[in-house]
Amino acid sequence: MADLIALDDPRDERLRDYTDLRDVQLRQSVERERGIYIAEGTKVIERAVAAGHEPKSLLLAPRWLGTLSDILEATDAPAYVLDEKSIERVTGFHVHRGALAAMHRPAERRVHDVLATARRVLVAEDLVDHTNIGAIMRNVAALGFDAVLLSPRCADPLYRRSIKVAMGAVFSLPWARIDDWYAAPALLREHGFTTYAMTLADDAVPIDAVEPAERSAVIVGSEGPGLSEHWQRESDHRVIIPMAAGIDSLNVAASTAIACWQFRRR
Repeated sequence: MADLIALDDPRDERLRDYTDLRDVQLRQSVERERGIYIAEGTKVIERAVAAGHEPKSLLLAPRWLGTLSDILEATDAPAYVLDEKSIERVTGFHVHRGALAAMHRPAERRVHDVLATARRVLVAEDLVDHTNIGAIMRNVAALGFDAVLLSPRCADPLYRRSIKVAMGAVFSLPWARIDDWYAAPALLREHGFTTYAMTLADDAVPIDAVEPAERSAVIVGSEGPGLSEHWQRESDHRVIIPMAAGIDSLNVAASTAIACWQFRRR
């Protein structure tokens, strides 16, 4: 059972995993260095634990002790209890759900293991916005794709904001980073995938005119410049979402949802 520890000093050294949560660059380096990620809110914490992830510690306002009683009963991790104003001073913002957990970061999956059993994958190139990564994870999981592959520069799916937007889908959806990004098109071909680049290229065909292959990989590019020339050139097909009113693009998360629906297994 968790050891409930009442604290009254937000500067307590035991709370260092929870400080400066709004400083994105600092948090990314700190969390990777310490092998943790932050789960925010009772539902996200519950989903993380249900996925087999282990808490290192919890930080709770008193009113959430009952809601998380099952988790507190099952873990040996310390649970630090502070009033909500003090939690705000620790984290740097108002945690309106009043519950945080520093979770042990699981080992990242190997790309070959993810591809071995997948039939539909979403490949993301250089998406640096955590909100977009979270929304894409949620879309991909909801619409029946099997996995997400990320370029080295993509935002961290286990960053607090990504997890929150994904509603915990990142815990159940297989994902992996591809270290050798230049060789990634060849890697997908080796695993039997047909690749579909989402692009505004002149030779791109409407996405609803394409018959998905048995093993399909849909590739989306960064929010600004879009998909790189290398991926557009190396992909088997170039596809576009037809649009009206002179609008040439959608937010990448919205585009991903449309693509996943079109390429769903039927």
